[in-house]
Amino acid sequence: MGPLVIVPTYNERDNLHALAGGLLAIPEVEVLVVDDGSPDGTGQLADQLASANPHRLSVLHRTGPRGLGLSYVDGMRHALARGSALIVQMDADLSHDPAALPRLFHAAADADLIIGSRYVEGGRIENWPAWRLVLSAAANRYVRAITGLEARDCTSGFRCWRRSALAKMPLDRIVSDGYSFLVELTWEATRAGCRVAEVPITFSERRNGVSKLSISTIAESALLPWRLAGRGATPR
Repeated sequence: MGPLVIVPTYNERDNLHALAGGLLAIPEVEVLVVDDGSPDGTGQLADQLASANPHRLSVLHRTGPRGLGLSYVDGMRHALARGSALIVQMDADLSHDPAALPRLFHAAADADLIIGSRYVEGGRIENWPAWRLVLSAAANRYVRAITGLEARDCTSGFRCWRRSALAKMPLDRIVSDGYSFLVELTWEATRAGCRVAEVPITFSERRNGVSKLSISTIAESALLPWRLAGRGATPR
């Protein structure tokens, strides 16, 4: 069974066809689209793509409360149940290049969680305004200072898990969403003794649609590191 890429979607119809094509161009990769009830028809397009690629692309239609973290938890449970050896998290907005996946897979030979990093040597960000660059870099420094995490890009949404490592994650008690969900999983992985590696990537601003960054997302991201630090010893 090939690596499974989990792609959470909410109003990503304009991006999904191109992303699916890029992913399916990589041999053995399988795709799970987790649609969060998109009103723009993303879920219906995903069903069409699944019908055209029945052995490599599937769709999970979520109901109930919306959220990136909730979508990922459902997708991860599905991935663990089907036994995929490598499980990838990836944004649907074309900010992550599918061509980088083989480098993440290669790094999985020596690590349990591989982060596609913008902040290690060779990593970079394209087409972001200055305020986004400053906010993202400052957020990662803030997270590391409070939690003791050593990963330089704790908020990257492009990452690859070995199944054995993801199976250790307490998905039933993850409380955060958005970028905070990514930080919380990184913290839990480090606390569980997982080997974390970072592979440089080029992150590009979304081509279509609207960013889902909001004031509430920023506020949650500011509070989460303190909650994590309060759970116990820092995972150094």
